[in-house]
Amino acid sequence: MPRWQTTSGRNDTLYRALTMGASMTCESRRASGPAAFRTLVLGLALAAISTTPPAVAEERARLEVRGEDDRLVLTLPMPEGEGWCLEWNHSVTGIRVQDCYRHRAGQMVLERSHQPDFAAGLGHVPGRGRQVSDGQGGYWIEDIDEPVPGNRYRLRVGSPQVNHRLLYEERRLSISDKAAGERVIIHLHSPTTPPY
Repeated sequence: MPRWQTTSGRNDTLYRALTMGASMTCESRRASGPAAFRTLVLGLALAAISTTPPAVAEERARLEVRGEDDRLVLTLPMPEGEGWCLEWNHSVTGIRVQDCYRHRAGQMVLERSHQPDFAAGLGHVPGRGRQVSDGQGGYWIEDIDEPVPGNRYRLRVGSPQVNHRLLYEERRLSISDKAAGERVIIHLHSPTTPPY
């Protein structure tokens, strides 16, 4: 059975509406009046809408990394509720830093950040999330919950030593291997977000 067919009867409703409309003669349409015909048309429209599978829209949601020349560097499926992190090695100290995001209702949302110490350029800004210990000498900034404007941001990709990478489903996917030294755009595409 194709994914769009369900056992809910939606397709049966559409089939009945279509066969009923096809079997109506011109005389029976006139006899039943314009109101019945409008009801039939409305029923057909609603049946067609109700058979649109929600999974189709979710399948289109994805995270893309593109170069300034629009070259696709990396793409990941990113259905509603899924999360990922951008991880890199700090350019001065070499410690691993993470910014973690989630796809929430069509929005890219920065949820939290992990910082093993207070190296140059790192730290907690009071009023922006809350700082908690990671139990290993570093800390998480939790509850940042900031939507990213336009569901995208630019990143100057670091060298292989910095190794900017995406963490998704326990995999580490290097952006630096494919685009070190380049400016890229990290963009969450969802059915509710406009293209570039």
